[in-house]
Amino acid sequence: MRAAWYDRRGPAAEVLQVGTVPTPEPGPGEVRVRVHLSAISPGDTKKRGGYFDAAMPYPRVIPHSDGAGVVDAVGDGVDPARLGRRVWVWGAQSYRPFGTAAEHTVVPQGLAVDLPEEVPDTLGACLGIPGITAHRAVFADGPVTGTTVLVHGALGGVATIAAQLARWGGAAQVISTVRRTADLDSAAARHDGPVVALDDDPQARITDLAPDGVDRVVEVSLSDNVDLDAAVLRPGGVIAAYATAQARTSLPFWPMLFDNLTIRLLGSDDFPTAARRHAVTDLTTAAAASALDIPVIEPLPLADIARAHDLVDAGSRSRALLAMH
Repeated sequence: MRAAWYDRRGPAAEVLQVGTVPTPEPGPGEVRVRVHLSAISPGDTKKRGGYFDAAMPYPRVIPHSDGAGVVDAVGDGVDPARLGRRVWVWGAQSYRPFGTAAEHTVVPQGLAVDLPEEVPDTLGACLGIPGITAHRAVFADGPVTGTTVLVHGALGGVATIAAQLARWGGAAQVISTVRRTADLDSAAARHDGPVVALDDDPQARITDLAPDGVDRVVEVSLSDNVDLDAAVLRPGGVIAAYATAQARTSLPFWPMLFDNLTIRLLGSDDFPTAARRHAVTDLTTAAAASALDIPVIEPLPLADIARAHDLVDAGSRSRALLAMH
Protein backbone atom coordinates (compact mmCIF):
# COMPACT_ATOMS: atom_id res chain seq x y z
CA MET A 1 0.00 0.00 0.00
CA ARG A 2 1.03 3.63 -0.38
CA ALA A 3 1.89 5.69 2.66
CA ALA A 4 3.85 8.75 3.77
CA TRP A 5 6.46 8.71 6.52
CA TYR A 6 9.46 10.44 8.02
CA ASP A 7 12.49 8.90 9.72
CA ARG A 8 14.00 12.16 10.94
CA ARG A 9 12.61 15.52 11.95
CA GLY A 10 12.81 18.68 9.89
CA PRO A 11 11.05 20.76 7.20
CA ALA A 12 8.21 18.96 5.46
CA ALA A 13 9.74 18.96 1.99
CA GLU A 14 13.03 17.59 3.33
CA VAL A 15 11.86 14.74 5.55
CA LEU A 16 8.46 13.52 4.33
CA GLN A 17 8.64 10.56 1.97
CA VAL A 18 5.92 8.81 -0.01
CA GLY A 19 6.21 5.23 -1.15
CA THR A 20 5.05 1.65 -0.64
CA VAL A 21 4.95 -0.18 2.69
CA PRO A 22 3.41 -3.52 3.71
CA THR A 23 -0.33 -3.40 4.38
CA PRO A 24 -0.84 -3.92 8.13
CA GLU A 25 -2.98 -6.65 9.64
CA PRO A 26 -5.11 -6.08 12.75
CA GLY A 27 -4.16 -7.83 15.96
CA PRO A 28 -6.46 -8.79 18.84
CA GLY A 29 -8.88 -6.00 19.67
CA GLU A 30 -7.87 -3.99 16.59
CA VAL A 31 -9.53 -2.96 13.35
CA ARG A 32 -8.02 -2.06 10.02
CA VAL A 33 -9.43 1.02 8.33
CA ARG A 34 -9.25 1.69 4.63
CA VAL A 35 -8.52 5.40 4.93
CA HIS A 36 -10.49 7.77 2.71
CA LEU A 37 -9.30 11.04 4.24
CA SER A 38 -6.36 11.81 6.52
CA ALA A 39 -6.63 15.07 8.46
CA ILE A 40 -3.60 17.10 9.55
CA SER A 41 -3.40 18.97 12.86
CA PRO A 42 -0.79 21.48 14.04
CA GLY A 43 0.35 18.84 16.53
CA ASP A 44 1.20 16.52 13.62
CA THR A 45 3.42 19.09 11.96
CA LYS A 46 5.03 20.06 15.27
CA LYS A 47 5.99 16.43 15.87
CA ARG A 48 7.44 16.19 12.35
CA GLY A 49 9.29 19.50 12.69
CA GLY A 50 10.79 18.74 16.10
CA TYR A 51 8.92 21.55 17.85
CA PHE A 52 8.73 19.66 21.13
CA ASP A 53 12.52 19.08 21.13
CA ALA A 54 12.29 15.34 21.70
CA ALA A 55 14.04 12.44 20.06
CA MET A 56 12.29 10.42 17.36
CA PRO A 57 10.01 8.06 19.31
CA TYR A 58 10.17 5.41 16.59
CA PRO A 59 12.60 4.74 13.71
CA ARG A 60 9.84 5.63 11.23
CA VAL A 61 6.59 7.52 11.75
CA ILE A 62 3.57 7.45 9.46
CA PRO A 63 1.98 10.72 10.62
CA HIS A 64 -1.50 12.06 11.44
CA SER A 65 -3.85 10.93 14.18
CA ASP A 66 -7.19 11.80 12.57
CA GLY A 67 -9.04 10.44 9.57
CA ALA A 68 -12.12 8.79 8.14
CA GLY A 69 -12.69 5.59 6.19
CA VAL A 70 -14.22 2.12 6.27
CA VAL A 71 -13.37 -0.88 8.44
CA ASP A 72 -12.11 -3.61 6.09
CA ALA A 73 -10.58 -6.12 8.53
CA VAL A 74 -10.96 -6.97 12.21
CA GLY A 75 -8.77 -8.77 14.71
CA ASP A 76 -9.65 -11.40 17.25
CA GLY A 77 -12.21 -10.25 19.77
CA VAL A 78 -13.77 -7.63 17.50
CA ASP A 79 -17.38 -7.99 16.36
CA PRO A 80 -17.31 -8.99 12.65
CA ALA A 81 -20.38 -6.78 12.19
CA ARG A 82 -17.98 -3.82 12.17
CA LEU A 83 -16.73 -4.85 8.74
CA GLY A 84 -17.83 -2.36 6.09
CA ARG A 85 -18.81 0.34 8.57
CA ARG A 86 -17.84 3.94 8.01
CA VAL A 87 -15.76 5.31 10.86
CA TRP A 88 -13.89 8.35 12.05
CA VAL A 89 -10.46 7.70 13.52
CA TRP A 90 -8.75 9.52 16.36
CA GLY A 91 -5.46 9.02 18.21
CA ALA A 92 -3.99 6.80 15.50
CA GLN A 93 -0.50 8.26 15.94
CA SER A 94 -0.66 9.09 19.65
CA TYR A 95 2.05 6.94 21.27
CA ARG A 96 2.02 4.85 18.08
CA PRO A 97 4.20 4.94 14.96
CA PHE A 98 1.38 4.33 12.48
CA GLY A 99 -1.06 7.14 11.70
CA THR A 100 -3.61 7.80 8.98
CA ALA A 101 -1.30 9.08 6.21
CA ALA A 102 -1.61 5.71 4.51
CA GLU A 103 -4.11 3.79 2.45
CA HIS A 104 -4.76 1.58 5.49
CA THR A 105 -4.21 2.03 9.20
CA VAL A 106 -4.67 -0.34 12.13
CA VAL A 107 -5.94 0.99 15.47
CA PRO A 108 -7.50 -0.35 18.66
CA GLN A 109 -11.19 -0.73 17.94
CA GLY A 110 -12.16 2.14 20.28
CA LEU A 111 -10.20 4.60 18.14
CA ALA A 112 -12.42 3.87 15.13
CA VAL A 113 -15.85 5.35 15.85
CA ASP A 114 -18.93 4.52 13.81
CA LEU A 115 -19.78 7.52 11.63
CA PRO A 116 -23.51 8.27 11.26
CA GLU A 117 -24.79 8.02 7.73
CA GLU A 118 -25.65 11.72 7.58
CA VAL A 119 -22.13 12.85 8.55
CA PRO A 120 -19.75 13.24 5.57
CA ASP A 121 -16.19 11.91 5.64
CA THR A 122 -14.86 15.48 5.44
CA LEU A 123 -16.42 16.28 8.81
CA GLY A 124 -15.71 12.93 10.41
CA ALA A 125 -12.02 13.13 9.53
CA CYS A 126 -11.74 16.46 11.37
CA LEU A 127 -13.29 15.47 14.68
CA GLY A 128 -10.30 13.85 16.38
CA ILE A 129 -7.56 15.94 17.98
CA PRO A 130 -9.24 19.37 17.75
CA GLY A 131 -12.66 18.00 18.63
CA ILE A 132 -11.58 16.02 21.68
CA THR A 133 -9.43 18.95 22.85
CA ALA A 134 -12.32 21.37 22.37
CA HIS A 135 -14.73 19.09 24.20
CA ARG A 136 -12.39 18.76 27.18
CA ALA A 137 -11.86 22.53 27.27
CA VAL A 138 -15.58 23.22 27.30
CA PHE A 139 -16.91 20.42 29.50
CA ALA A 140 -14.09 19.26 31.81
CA ASP A 141 -15.49 21.40 34.63
CA GLY A 142 -19.09 20.36 34.20
CA PRO A 143 -22.06 21.34 32.02
CA VAL A 144 -22.13 24.81 30.48
CA THR A 145 -25.91 25.20 30.45
CA GLY A 146 -26.78 28.83 31.12
CA THR A 147 -23.14 29.97 31.35
CA THR A 148 -21.04 32.49 29.45
CA VAL A 149 -18.09 30.95 27.62
CA LEU A 150 -15.20 32.95 26.13
CA VAL A 151 -13.35 31.21 23.29
CA HIS A 152 -10.06 32.70 22.12
CA GLY A 153 -8.71 32.24 18.60
CA ALA A 154 -12.03 32.09 16.80
CA LEU A 155 -10.50 31.12 13.45
CA GLY A 156 -8.53 28.16 14.82
CA GLY A 157 -9.50 24.51 14.58
CA VAL A 158 -10.03 23.86 18.29
CA ALA A 159 -11.78 27.19 18.88
CA THR A 160 -14.17 26.68 15.99
CA ILE A 161 -15.37 23.39 17.47
CA ALA A 162 -15.28 24.64 21.08
CA ALA A 163 -17.62 27.54 20.33
CA GLN A 164 -20.04 25.25 18.51
CA LEU A 165 -19.93 22.65 21.30
CA ALA A 166 -20.58 25.32 23.93
CA ARG A 167 -23.68 26.48 22.05
CA TRP A 168 -24.78 22.86 21.51
CA GLY A 169 -24.24 22.26 25.23
CA GLY A 170 -26.63 25.04 26.21
CA ALA A 171 -24.34 27.98 27.01
CA ALA A 172 -26.35 31.18 27.39
CA GLN A 173 -23.67 33.15 25.55
CA VAL A 174 -20.52 32.28 23.62
CA ILE A 175 -18.08 35.12 23.00
CA SER A 176 -15.22 34.52 20.57
CA THR A 177 -12.06 36.52 19.98
CA VAL A 178 -9.65 37.20 17.13
CA ARG A 179 -6.24 38.84 17.33
CA ARG A 180 -6.92 41.65 14.87
CA THR A 181 -9.85 43.84 13.95
CA ALA A 182 -9.19 42.90 10.33
CA ASP A 183 -10.24 39.31 11.17
CA LEU A 184 -13.67 40.20 12.56
CA ASP A 185 -15.58 39.66 9.33
CA SER A 186 -14.01 36.23 8.75
CA ALA A 187 -14.79 35.17 12.31
CA ALA A 188 -18.34 36.54 12.17
CA ALA A 189 -19.00 34.34 9.13
CA ARG A 190 -17.94 31.29 11.17
CA HIS A 191 -19.52 32.07 14.55
CA ASP A 192 -23.09 32.89 15.51
CA GLY A 193 -22.26 34.85 18.67
CA PRO A 194 -20.35 38.09 19.24
CA VAL A 195 -16.70 38.32 18.22
CA VAL A 196 -14.21 40.64 19.92
CA ALA A 197 -10.87 41.83 18.52
CA LEU A 198 -7.97 41.65 20.96
CA ASP A 199 -6.39 44.79 19.47
CA ASP A 200 -9.40 46.99 20.33
CA ASP A 201 -9.96 47.29 24.12
CA PRO A 202 -11.16 43.68 24.54
CA GLN A 203 -11.72 43.94 28.29
CA ALA A 204 -14.25 46.73 27.88
CA ARG A 205 -16.00 44.95 25.03
CA ILE A 206 -16.22 41.62 26.88
CA THR A 207 -17.41 43.35 30.06
CA ASP A 208 -20.16 45.07 28.07
CA LEU A 209 -21.26 41.68 26.73
CA ALA A 210 -20.92 39.86 30.06
CA PRO A 211 -21.26 42.42 32.88
CA ASP A 212 -21.46 39.67 35.52
CA GLY A 213 -18.30 38.04 34.23
CA VAL A 214 -17.35 35.03 32.14
CA ASP A 215 -17.68 31.50 33.55
CA ARG A 216 -15.25 29.59 31.30
CA VAL A 217 -12.40 30.58 29.03
CA VAL A 218 -11.11 28.32 26.25
CA GLU A 219 -7.53 29.53 25.86
CA VAL A 220 -5.20 29.15 22.88
CA SER A 221 -2.46 31.49 24.13
CA LEU A 222 -2.26 31.57 27.91
CA SER A 223 0.87 33.72 28.08
CA ASP A 224 -0.71 36.41 25.89
CA ASN A 225 -4.19 36.45 27.37
CA VAL A 226 -3.96 35.51 31.05
CA ASP A 227 -4.29 39.11 32.30
CA LEU A 228 -7.39 39.65 30.17
CA ASP A 229 -8.83 36.31 31.26
CA ALA A 230 -8.30 37.14 34.93
CA ALA A 231 -9.96 40.51 34.45
CA VAL A 232 -13.14 39.22 32.78
CA LEU A 233 -13.71 35.94 34.66
CA ARG A 234 -16.21 35.91 37.49
CA PRO A 235 -15.08 34.46 40.85
CA GLY A 236 -14.70 30.70 40.63
CA GLY A 237 -14.21 30.80 36.86
CA VAL A 238 -11.98 28.47 34.84
CA ILE A 239 -9.32 29.00 32.18
CA ALA A 240 -8.92 25.83 30.10
CA ALA A 241 -5.65 26.28 28.18
CA TYR A 242 -4.46 23.99 25.41
CA ALA A 243 -1.63 26.18 24.06
CA THR A 244 0.58 29.16 24.87
CA ALA A 245 2.91 31.52 23.04
CA GLN A 246 5.59 31.52 25.75
CA ALA A 247 6.54 28.27 27.45
CA ARG A 248 7.04 30.07 30.78
CA THR A 249 3.96 32.11 31.61
CA SER A 250 3.64 34.73 34.34
CA LEU A 251 0.34 35.16 36.17
CA PRO A 252 -1.45 37.96 38.04
CA PHE A 253 -1.34 35.65 41.03
CA TRP A 254 -3.07 37.62 43.79
CA PRO A 255 -6.08 38.81 41.76
CA MET A 256 -6.54 35.27 40.46
CA LEU A 257 -6.18 33.83 43.95
CA PHE A 258 -8.72 36.17 45.51
CA ASP A 259 -11.18 35.31 42.73
CA ASN A 260 -10.53 31.58 43.28
CA LEU A 261 -9.83 31.05 39.59
CA THR A 262 -8.75 27.71 38.17
CA ILE A 263 -6.26 27.12 35.36
CA ARG A 264 -6.78 23.76 33.66
CA LEU A 265 -3.99 22.64 31.29
CA LEU A 266 -5.02 20.32 28.48
CA GLY A 267 -2.70 17.76 26.85
CA SER A 268 -4.91 15.84 24.44
CA ASP A 269 -2.72 12.72 24.21
CA ASP A 270 -3.18 12.10 27.93
CA PHE A 271 -6.79 12.95 28.70
CA PRO A 272 -8.49 10.51 31.09
CA THR A 273 -10.10 7.56 29.33
CA ALA A 274 -13.58 8.49 30.56
CA ALA A 275 -13.15 12.03 29.24
CA ARG A 276 -12.16 10.75 25.81
CA ARG A 277 -15.16 8.43 25.68
CA HIS A 278 -17.45 11.28 26.69
CA ALA A 279 -15.93 13.48 23.99
CA VAL A 280 -16.23 10.82 21.29
CA THR A 281 -19.89 10.24 22.10
CA ASP A 282 -20.76 13.94 22.20
CA LEU A 283 -18.82 14.80 19.05
CA THR A 284 -20.54 12.05 17.08
CA THR A 285 -23.95 13.12 18.40
CA ALA A 286 -23.32 16.81 17.70
CA ALA A 287 -22.08 16.05 14.18
CA ALA A 288 -25.17 13.95 13.46
CA ALA A 289 -27.33 16.82 14.70
CA SER A 290 -25.63 19.22 12.24
CA ALA A 291 -24.29 21.22 15.21
CA LEU A 292 -20.71 21.16 13.89
CA ASP A 293 -19.36 22.84 10.78
CA ILE A 294 -15.59 22.64 10.18
CA PRO A 295 -14.07 24.50 7.22
CA VAL A 296 -11.74 22.30 5.15
CA ILE A 297 -9.36 22.74 2.26
CA GLU A 298 -10.09 20.73 -0.89
CA PRO A 299 -8.40 17.40 -0.14
CA LEU A 300 -4.93 17.03 -1.62
CA PRO A 301 -3.41 13.79 -2.94
CA LEU A 302 -0.98 11.87 -0.74
CA ALA A 303 1.89 12.94 -2.99
CA ASP A 304 1.26 16.54 -1.86
CA ILE A 305 1.66 15.81 1.86
CA ALA A 306 4.58 18.24 2.22
CA ARG A 307 2.46 21.01 0.72
CA ALA A 308 -0.38 20.14 3.08
CA HIS A 309 1.97 20.30 6.09
CA ASP A 310 3.25 23.67 4.91
CA LEU A 311 -0.32 24.98 4.71
CA VAL A 312 -0.88 23.96 8.33
CA ASP A 313 2.42 25.50 9.45
CA ALA A 314 1.50 28.71 7.65
CA GLY A 315 -1.62 28.99 9.83
CA SER A 316 -4.34 27.81 7.46
CA ARG A 317 -7.77 28.65 8.84
CA SER A 318 -9.28 25.57 7.22
CA ARG A 319 -8.37 21.97 8.01
CA ALA A 320 -5.94 20.34 5.60
CA LEU A 321 -6.93 16.89 4.32
CA LEU A 322 -5.29 14.22 2.20
CA ALA A 323 -7.40 12.03 -0.08
CA MET A 324 -6.02 8.51 0.18
CA HIS A 325 -8.13 6.81 -2.52
